Amino acid sequence: MKNLKSIALAVIVAVSTLTASAQTTKKVDVSKSKVLWLAKKVGGQHSGDIALKDGALVLKGKKIIGGNFTVDMTTINTTDLTGEYKGKLDGHLKADDFFGVEANPTATLVFKTIGLKSKNKYTVTADLTIKGKTAPITFDLVANNGVANTKLMVDRTKYDIKYGSKNFGALADKAIDDEFELNVSLKF
Repeated sequence: MKNLKSIALAVIVAVSTLTASAQTTKKVDVSKSKVLWLAKKVGGQHSGDIALKDGALVLKGKKIIGGNFTVDMTTINTTDLTGEYKGKLDGHLKADDFFGVEANPTATLVFKTIGLKSKNKYTVTADLTIKGKTAPITFDLVANNGVANTKLMVDRTKYDIKYGSKNFGALADKAIDDEFELNVSLKF
């Protein structure tokens, strides 16, 4: 009986080791990855980019089973404006009215659940933290040949970013949409 317990324990340890060793963590190449943003308002829109600080995808074989990312909020950059107006908008986006980057220099995304939707396409539910506030977000992720792409629609009001929101007192002709778009391409 003692030998049977020892054998069973050895099998459990071996299976656990094989399962754990089948997982690999792939660091995201931040120099080749992109995070582009698009924000809309009454009568127009603005676009830009922001730098990924670090990130990783967890794979089991070729299947993505996890991930986490950190964005450097101090790098918010408007790409559709130049000169004085670009400087003013970049400064306002970094101010407390929006992302408060002095107190919150990073934002994070941590995968919580991942479901395979079709070959190389996943539905991901993650925790997104901006300005110290965390809320769940769900999006599709497509991964092919070492690149993962996604589009996230982020409701900024969930992160206490209410400036210019028609739901929080902005005049209709001055309103900024509550949702902004992030188009992300991750090289891993």
